[in-house]
Amino acid sequence: MSLESSQHGHSEPSPKPPPIRKLDETVINRIAAGEIINRPSNALKELIENSLDAGSTSISIGVKDGGLKVLQIQDNGHGIRAEDMHIVCERFTTSKLKTYEDLSTIQTYGFRGEALASISHVSHLSIITKQAESDCAYKANYSDGKIVPARPGGSSDPEPCAGNNGTVITAEDLFYNIPSRKSALKNTRDEYTRIFEVASRYAIHNSGVAFTCRKIGMPKADLNTQKGASTIANIRQIFGAKIASSLVQISNTDKYFDYEFKGSVSSSTHEMH
Repeated sequence: MSLESSQHGHSEPSPKPPPIRKLDETVINRIAAGEIINRPSNALKELIENSLDAGSTSISIGVKDGGLKVLQIQDNGHGIRAEDMHIVCERFTTSKLKTYEDLSTIQTYGFRGEALASISHVSHLSIITKQAESDCAYKANYSDGKIVPARPGGSSDPEPCAGNNGTVITAEDLFYNIPSRKSALKNTRDEYTRIFEVASRYAIHNSGVAFTCRKIGMPKADLNTQKGASTIANIRQIFGAKIASSLVQISNTDKYFDYEFKGSVSSSTHEMH
């Protein structure tokens, strides 16, 4: 018998395809979270935009171990209503729109309501918030999009506490439940650099907001812009006087196309290094 006939005569049956299953909701949410939050600087971007959308004029950022151990942001925005704290970390919960048509006039950075949910799926998240009309602040802890007790067996309801107007969000042990992602982010110095760059960009483009960014435990902030400082002043504080002094201001207004812009560009004499 030839080899060819032997192979055709004793062919192995094709393996059966595995069944199609509906993924568990926790798996779905963790996958979705990984698409939005893939490193600490991504989480910070989402948190800064929430703070700006809340009308904050002061945003302080604290970082430990490149944001993997602790990433904290404190603002003086309008805060979160105590009655909303139970759902604030669920996916697609938002105060920024009600109907699909609202998208055509939306003026906020975010609107989908996925940022806090995503962070809560990959960290131990806590929120302290106070509205100006409230007598006290409220604190709550979150895991996998749900409000959870601070201690085993305790109540998950938001606890009254002391606090300033605005919100403090603390994400601890980022990617604790995704070992492969955490092992890929071993260089905490690089992660802090990325965090600083994100904070600096928002500081430059939001001259009416004071920004600080520091490593937790360090006495001096690496980023420290003042409320009301001009864009050029912020550029000078972040990038130095030489770059700031080389910038050329540009602006234009067109009534026909209904637009206005202004900006700064490097002059022809500026040298890139």
